[in-house]
This record gives sequence, C-alpha cells and structure tokens, in this order.
Amino acid sequence: MRTLICGSIAYDTIMVFHDRFKNHILPDQLHILNVAFLVPDMRREFGGCAGNIAYTLKMLGGEPLIMATVGDDYHLYAYRLEKLRLSQRNIRRIPDTFTAQAFITTDLDDNQITAFHPGAMNYSHENHVHDATDAGLGIVAPDGREGMLQHAREFHAAGVPFVFDPGQGLPMFGGEELTEFVRMADYVTVNDYEGQMLQERTGRKIEELAKLVKAFVVTLGARGSVIYADGREIAIPSVKAEQVVDPTGCGDAYRAGLLCGIASDLDWPLTGRLASLLGAIKIARRGAQNHHFTRDEIAARFKEIFGTRIW
Repeated sequence: MRTLICGSIAYDTIMVFHDRFKNHILPDQLHILNVAFLVPDMRREFGGCAGNIAYTLKMLGGEPLIMATVGDDYHLYAYRLEKLRLSQRNIRRIPDTFTAQAFITTDLDDNQITAFHPGAMNYSHENHVHDATDAGLGIVAPDGREGMLQHAREFHAAGVPFVFDPGQGLPMFGGEELTEFVRMADYVTVNDYEGQMLQERTGRKIEELAKLVKAFVVTLGARGSVIYADGREIAIPSVKAEQVVDPTGCGDAYRAGLLCGIASDLDWPLTGRLASLLGAIKIARRGAQNHHFTRDEIAARFKEIFGTRIW
C-alpha cells in the first residue's frame, strides 16, 4: 500500500560549543545580549518529518510517497532521495526560497539554542492530496499551517484514512481547529506533552478524543506508549536501546512503525511494539536518518525481544 506522507523536508545543522552557555551569558545583561560561540564541531543532517518517516518506512518494505515543498538548495536532498529510491514526484520546488532548516547549537550540558527557518515549508498548501492518486493511507505531520489544514481536509474528502501527527506544529492551532483535525482523522499520535496541550486547547480529555478515532496513540519516551483503541488502553513497553546517543527523529521512526502496522493490518499490540522497537534502533544513532536495518533483521529482533513473530 502506498502511503502519502505530508510533512516537512529540512536540513538540520548541529553545532557543538565546547563550553557552557551559562559561562558566557550574564543574567543582568540579557537586555543587551550580544554573544558569539565558537563551534569547532559541526555536522549537517537530512531531516524533516516527512523525510524521516519515509526513510524508515522504506526500510520496512513500505511504499512511501513524500509530499513536501522545498527551496532552491534542495539538490543535495534530491540526490539522497534518488539513492534511497524514494519517490520525489510529490515534492514541489518553490523558487527563491530555502528548504526548511534548523540551526542547533548545543553546549556541554546538552542545553540547546535553536533557530528554525521554515522557508519553502510555508508554501506546503500548494501541494494537494489528490495529486497522489494511488495513496491508500496518509499522514499529516508537522508542516506549514495552511498546508496541514488543507491536507487533512483533502484526505477526509477523498476517503483516504490518515494519521494526524501535529507534533511541534500543534501550537499553531486553536481548540476548534484541533477538534476538526481529530474528527477528520482515523488515527492520532502525540507525545505526552502534546497530549496535555491537546486536552487543554480542545477542552476534552484524551479518553474522549480517542472515541472519535480508530486509535489514539500517546508516546511516553522511556516509559513506552499507550494506544487507546477498541475501547481499551493498550500499554506498549519501551525497548531498551543498545545505547542512547541522539533522540532526534525517534518520534518519526515510531510513526513509521505505526504506518507499517496499519498498512499491514497488524493488531495494535504488535503495531505498537514494532513502533517502539524502531524508536530504540534510531536513538542509538546520531541524526534522524543514519540508522540501518533490513525487514528480516527487524523480524528477527522482534522475535528475540517480544517472543512472537511480527510477520
């Protein structure tokens, strides 16, 4: 089944400051802040929710279609997607813009200062779901505000089941809009913080929102996740990672597992455990797209950890 992944394509530039921000920021001088940090270590990663989800879903044997808007500097990402054999037919270039990018500076205490430039992502509404005529499943992941609303409405109108994954885009929407998203979606996934914000903005408890969809998923980090489905609360255990290196993109890897499970008609306990395993695999590698596995390797590791077959 082809899965249409509506979301961002982005470059992540990560820099490491070999000191502590607190040693260079004077609390009584914040009103005239003017600081510069020497960052000897720097790396550039391929990111964005759509790119990250598609990357993991492809390794699972899925057929992801990325729908995103990119800028004039897209050529490096395009070359990568070509090597990965990921379709680019629903990726639209917006002239005279940059591809979305995050600039992250981290100090020795793992504090971060981040600047995010949305660039071409602001034009995500120029893409339309009906342009991907063969998609049988979709996801609305963080993207431009108007694009997220439009894509959700287009999925709903077309009768294509989709996952609503507001992520860091959740603060852009009010309570009525978020309720509309949930009513249109077939599935919702949030982390625990986003779940709390969703409850506050809609005025509805998660248990109430869960009744509006087939499944409502709340990830809890190292404590696993909970899936509200079929009138039950299904506890999904976390998977111990080989090492904890970088949480960037773990949520996207988890969501790739959800999409794979839905497309494969797996039950929710199996789907949740697959998603949990993928998050643990990703956290052991730096960057959102540097983990590697085969479908057979996933099957073997799943059997080893959970004592049952995944497929």
